[in-house]
Amino acid sequence: MSRRKHSTLTDEDEPELDISSLIDVCFLLLIYFMVTATIQPRESDIGLELPSSSSNSVPNDVEPMLIEVQDDGSVIVDNDEKMDLGASGPKRDLPLLRQRLETYKLGVEAGGSEAIVQVAVRGEAPQQSVVDVLNCLVGVEIDTVTFTDFQD
Repeated sequence: MSRRKHSTLTDEDEPELDISSLIDVCFLLLIYFMVTATIQPRESDIGLELPSSSSNSVPNDVEPMLIEVQDDGSVIVDNDEKMDLGASGPKRDLPLLRQRLETYKLGVEAGGSEAIVQVAVRGEAPQQSVVDVLNCLVGVEIDTVTFTDFQD
């Protein structure tokens, strides 16, 4: 008579999956992508300086440049000269406004004064157009900027 063995699988005989190496690889990939990723700055860093209660000892004789942002996103300089109709390209540049600001800044600095720009924004103007104007001001290094009420 032959005997048969009935073998039953115990808990010890079940296959196991060791995932500790998978976790290590996932963390290494995460670190690799975090280190190699380039962060594109979306907007220029605009430092704000709040007005102080004391007045300047030297009055500024320069007429400030007025930049108006219209409802359609267009930019008008000094109430008559229409500049760029919205920014274009990956950097959203306003070349005509930048050129006008550079000319204004050079003229004012030649006279020994500081360039002052007033920005007036219509109520329905796109926010991105205002940010494009501010980025253009930062690019030309004009940091004395005031926002005014829009005057019709």
